Amino acid sequence: MKYLQLSLLLILSTAIFAQTATQSKKDVQPPLKFAVLEIERQNIPYGSEDLFVFEFKNTSKKAAVITNVQTSCGCTAADRPETPIRKGKKGVIKVHYDTKRVGGFTKTITVFSNVGDPIVLTIKGSVLSPSDSPVIN
Repeated sequence: MKYLQLSLLLILSTAIFAQTATQSKKDVQPPLKFAVLEIERQNIPYGSEDLFVFEFKNTSKKAAVITNVQTSCGCTAADRPETPIRKGKKGVIKVHYDTKRVGGFTKTITVFSNVGDPIVLTIKGSVLSPSDSPVIN
């Protein structure tokens, strides 16, 4: 009977602590807080220099260094800040998509830093064919 009570107490205490740990993780703010994690644009003119800009704020207690920005394919390029972003300050990740690829697209950009887990950003949209694009003089 003692073993049954001890086992029940152990299982119950494990379940309670597991719930507490999960709840506290939800309350933690990410060290890099992005204004948006996904940008969608439709009807992008063929061959245009359309730029997707992701703004973020460093909410950590130390300067954030963006160590790497990795895109999901060669048709997407991303520029990262070269200097550390001090605590409480803002920075941007600029993403270029090759608009000579007609049709819909969904691409991901993974941001690596010294202050937290990698963050995945997404760009979505569609590029018009040359015949459907407006003529720019």
